[in-house]
Amino acid sequence: MAARLQKRFGVRSVCLVADAGMISKDMIAAVEARGWQYILGARPRRTKEIRDTVLADSSAFETIEVVRQRPDPMALEVKDVTVPPGKDGDEAHRYVVCRNPAEARKDAAPRAQILASLETKLHKKGPKSIVPNRGFKRYLKIDRGSVAIDHDKARDEERFDGIRVLSTNTSLTAVDLALRYKQLWMVEQVFRTAKSLLETRPVFHKTDATICGHVFCSFLALVLQKELQRRMEDAGIVAEWADVLRDLEALTETRIEHHGKSFAVRSKTVGVAGRIAQCIGVRLPNTVRQIATGKEGTATIGA
Repeated sequence: MAARLQKRFGVRSVCLVADAGMISKDMIAAVEARGWQYILGARPRRTKEIRDTVLADSSAFETIEVVRQRPDPMALEVKDVTVPPGKDGDEAHRYVVCRNPAEARKDAAPRAQILASLETKLHKKGPKSIVPNRGFKRYLKIDRGSVAIDHDKARDEERFDGIRVLSTNTSLTAVDLALRYKQLWMVEQVFRTAKSLLETRPVFHKTDATICGHVFCSFLALVLQKELQRRMEDAGIVAEWADVLRDLEALTETRIEHHGKSFAVRSKTVGVAGRIAQCIGVRLPNTVRQIATGKEGTATIGA
């Protein structure tokens, strides 16, 4: 698909941005063979090179602030880590490690709760009180019938708190790479939103036409979202995208028949719905208005 788009639109340079599900040696080799660049999410826990070398790097992080649709910016820590060529002839590989302190705290919280619960059960009720489940089992050491908390395992897990590792062959700075990759989740979010609002689930693609149609609708939704967010910023409206969708979906209109007359009743605007209508130049109809019925039974909106 990317090759076809490059040929069709005469794109001179290509940089693929994808999540961890896209990364593999064969895929990277195919991309580099075409002379393309890539920014790919990696799997820190599953990749030995990342676990043993990249995350063991002791160089300092650079802290940046990411502007978002909130009053407070999001702090993000980034750093470059290059793995030198290996003995088997592998080339040097560049990684960018991103750490979100807020996400790190969220990742640490459930682990702390599990460890505290294990401590309580072991000391007060004994090993038999521990119900075997995946969450508990991963932090337990069982040896000849004795059960103890595996604190080494817990400390090892801390290395992954709030961490995202990017693999790349670009020359962009670590900061630019992190910001480019962050835009990927926005695109994915738009795809999910478009599927929901346009009721395109489930999607079974069998022809090029249906694939192109789906991509077109999703890309159009992305363009409209970006334009709406631009106008919201110009108007000083600060709101998360999920809140925008919730407030707009709450805006409804109901038709009521009363004594042979028809009325349209609009719901009250909630949240930012009213301000959004103003910033895009849309005049909402009156809360209650009469609908005139034509001779053939068609409804026409009265002034």
